[in-house]
Amino acid sequence: MKAFIVLKHLQVQNANAVSGLTWGFPAITHFLGFSHALSRFVQEQHRVTLGGCAVICHQHEVQACQPSGYGEYVFALTRNPLTKEGNTAPFNEEGRVHLDISLVIECDFSINAIDFDTDDDQQDQRLFEQQLSDKILTMRLAGGTLLDVGRVQYLPLSNIPEQREKVFRRLMLSLLPGFLLVERRELLQEHFDVLRQQQPDAELLDAWLDFSALKYSAQTQSEENVTPAPDMPAEWVRVDKPRQGWLVPIMTGYKAISPLYEAGEVTHTRDSQTPFRFAESTYSIGQWLSPHRVKDIRHIFWHYQHKEDWYLCQNTYQLPVEIN
Repeated sequence: MKAFIVLKHLQVQNANAVSGLTWGFPAITHFLGFSHALSRFVQEQHRVTLGGCAVICHQHEVQACQPSGYGEYVFALTRNPLTKEGNTAPFNEEGRVHLDISLVIECDFSINAIDFDTDDDQQDQRLFEQQLSDKILTMRLAGGTLLDVGRVQYLPLSNIPEQREKVFRRLMLSLLPGFLLVERRELLQEHFDVLRQQQPDAELLDAWLDFSALKYSAQTQSEENVTPAPDMPAEWVRVDKPRQGWLVPIMTGYKAISPLYEAGEVTHTRDSQTPFRFAESTYSIGQWLSPHRVKDIRHIFWHYQHKEDWYLCQNTYQLPVEIN
């Protein structure tokens, strides 16, 4: 990794807020898809490619409300034009969210690879940043419209570890206030192992729901070793998540559920020139962290991982080892 491309404060309107079984924020696949589309543009223009992507959220506003003032949220839906008979047109329910986010994208090339025939690296860098800014405003992110780009910055990295660390720390501080999304699948596995000891028939889905569901438990005031009676008064207490932190359920990719069909073999597919297979969403646990708490430059990026039937977006975040 020789540099970063930092896209600060992208203003996105009406992005997709529903990701499989989860809602409230777009799936990580949307952001890697966006960086991949931008990489294809850069490759076409300059014959270089981009790498992994980090996601920092500064503000989000889900288009949802509570009709009764409390209880379940429902999505605020658009009102479509009436049919020619004057009836309400049918529609598919969709969740929308307005976002203020920043993206950090890996670059494995120096500015020398970007040539605008100016014979000046600084001028090439400014032209490259402006080219990216102009292109981004023509793209979509998670189905939403990009209204504004705060700043596009090409940030080179030194080969000296101390200087690389200094640039990284300065970048993380510049992204405040905001929260960085990382994956914590190891916490899900640890909780599943504990849950299996308590409930041998428990499944991984049960462990995942413990991180995502809002649960309450009834606690009685009965004495010890006394079986509570059905009519005994109880106090409902919220059950904490298995681990501390801003932990959220996230969608991280797809798992194939069918063989790989040849191009054109399955009718009504989006692309008849590409092999096709049916897939289902896969899920994991994510965590929102303040960027200044991340100590390793490698821990912020998400990458595509393809192995056999799995098509995943993975992040290698790990907590730093504390030395007593």
